[in-house]
Amino acid sequence: MPQATPKLNAFPVFMRVEGEAVAIVGGGEEALAKARLIGQSSAVLRIVSDAAEPELLAFIATNGAAIHIAAAYDAAHLEGAVMVFAASGNEALDRRVAEDARRLGIPVNAVDRPELCDFFTPALVNRAPVAIAIGTEGAGPVLAQMLRSRIDRMLSPSLGPLASLAASLRGTAERLLPKGNARRRFWSDFFGGSPARAMAAGQLSQAHDAAVDLLLSNAPASGHVALVGAGPGAEDLLTLRAHRLLMEADVIVHDALVPEAIVAMGRRAAERLPVGKRKGCHTKSQAEINALLIELGRDGKRVVRLKSGDPLVFGRAGEEMAALRDAGVAYEVVPGVTAAFAAAADFELPLTLRGVSSSMVFTTGHDLKGNSLPDWAKLAISGATVAVYMGRSVAAEVAGRLIEAGLSPDTAVAVVENASLANRRRFHGTLADLPSLEVRADLTGPVMTIIGDAVAGANFERSEPLAAHRHEGAAQTAAEGAER
Repeated sequence: MPQATPKLNAFPVFMRVEGEAVAIVGGGEEALAKARLIGQSSAVLRIVSDAAEPELLAFIATNGAAIHIAAAYDAAHLEGAVMVFAASGNEALDRRVAEDARRLGIPVNAVDRPELCDFFTPALVNRAPVAIAIGTEGAGPVLAQMLRSRIDRMLSPSLGPLASLAASLRGTAERLLPKGNARRRFWSDFFGGSPARAMAAGQLSQAHDAAVDLLLSNAPASGHVALVGAGPGAEDLLTLRAHRLLMEADVIVHDALVPEAIVAMGRRAAERLPVGKRKGCHTKSQAEINALLIELGRDGKRVVRLKSGDPLVFGRAGEEMAALRDAGVAYEVVPGVTAAFAAAADFELPLTLRGVSSSMVFTTGHDLKGNSLPDWAKLAISGATVAVYMGRSVAAEVAGRLIEAGLSPDTAVAVVENASLANRRRFHGTLADLPSLEVRADLTGPVMTIIGDAVAGANFERSEPLAAHRHEGAAQTAAEGAER
């Protein structure tokens, strides 16, 4: 036999409180918590306490909708209220308040006394005029707050203003658009298209104009490409905005270095297109990727171009932005945590250090392959912290050229493979030790190298010394030379 659907013991409703009185009896922490909760609404707070604590008094002083009745509680204080909260912390008084409220026909909530409650207050996600209330029916406030936090992260801060704009256009949409597909498509494009993007950027007038254009033209929403930084690899370092865009995407175009766990955070129905680029193995050229993004955008797709780290740091975003701009396809850039920051965090390493280093250089080892040193080499010699991306195979050349330019061989070096991930590996040493990386075939993940005097301030307790492999590397290099 099929299992019966579980029944709710409390039914969730939304009560109109605009301009109505909500009475709170109590003067301490419990009363303050309820005042802050109800203070998110347009109700008039009636706080009854003859001994209110300073924090509650400060709240009342700064909340224009709060009235303080500085007197001992009396049932008359409840009259005319639409809700009552017994929050005194005194069981006898809370019970008396609850009994008086019921006699007056007013719903009552007694804090931490469920047997006295007619209703329970939910954990609230506030995007006024949108509200999401979360109740757990006795499972405890910790679970409700955890769920509230998760839902809060999923919803854009601009949802409230966007909902207000939608409400102002609802009547017009119902007059101009017939029921059914046309109206549903308009609202889908409104909440997922250019009006929503303009509102998220804080452009209220542009959001209104985009909505009106969408309403009058009744054309499908135009496509949009988001160049999104996936961060260094750990899922929980993805930004909230990046996660929201992944959840809304029609297509996710991702690089090879982006972990599957992050790609999987996208909308389940989204098409996933790998355009992986690893050293010596490119599944698509940059020109092909540019053409793909333009094609998807012109087809009206919501595209997330997912790049490892930050898209503006060695992510070739400049070429993609130029191509999209020339093609007239709308786009935005969502920054991510770049690998240098993740590697520094893994080492507890200060990238700038007062009195030691006040500047930074982001570079790749390939910048040192020319006949002349790049300009940033002078900064390294003068004390800047240098972060070298993907530099394992040219480590010897990086070290040699910097030492030739005048950087001390004793300059501190930190190396991280798979920064931010559980399988990361950390190594430390000096610039003279760096060439040992070049022969480390066991380092198969992306490698970040940080060079500079500030590195000496790192925590090396969980890292291996590069010097342990320095002699092995020299011996292997000599053996290879003998064979040739």
